[in-house]
Amino acid sequence: MDKKKILVVEDEESMLHAVSDYLINQEFATLLARDGEEGLATALKEHPDLILLDILMPKMDGMIMLQKLREDEWGKKAPVIILTNVTPNANSVINSVLQNEPAYYLVKSDVKLEGILDKIKEVLKMN
Repeated sequence: MDKKKILVVEDEESMLHAVSDYLINQEFATLLARDGEEGLATALKEHPDLILLDILMPKMDGMIMLQKLREDEWGKKAPVIILTNVTPNANSVINSVLQNEPAYYLVKSDVKLEGILDKIKEVLKMN
C-alpha cells in the first residue's frame, strides 16, 4: 500500500520537524513547506492526501494559502487540518476559517502529536 502523503506547512523549524518526524515514524510520507507560498506551490504540484497548515507564517499566511487552495479544482476538496497557535476567538478568524472548510482547527498548545495523528487518520478514514 502506498504511504499517505501529508504536507506540513509550518514556519517554526522545531514544530515542523517534530510533526514531520512523528508522521514518518507512523508510516506517512511527508512534504515540508516553511511558508504559505511554498505550501501552496507544493500542494498544487504534489496533491498530498492531507495538509497540516499553520496560520501565522511569512510571505503568505495560512488563511490566504487556504483561500487560494480552494480556488483550485483539486484544492477545493483537499483535506486541510489547521494547526496553529492562533486561538479562534476573533470573529473574522472564525468566519474566514469556516468559509474555507478545514476538516479541523487545532490549537498547538492544546493538542499532542497523538491527537494530531488521530485527526489525520479520521480525516483520511484510516483505522
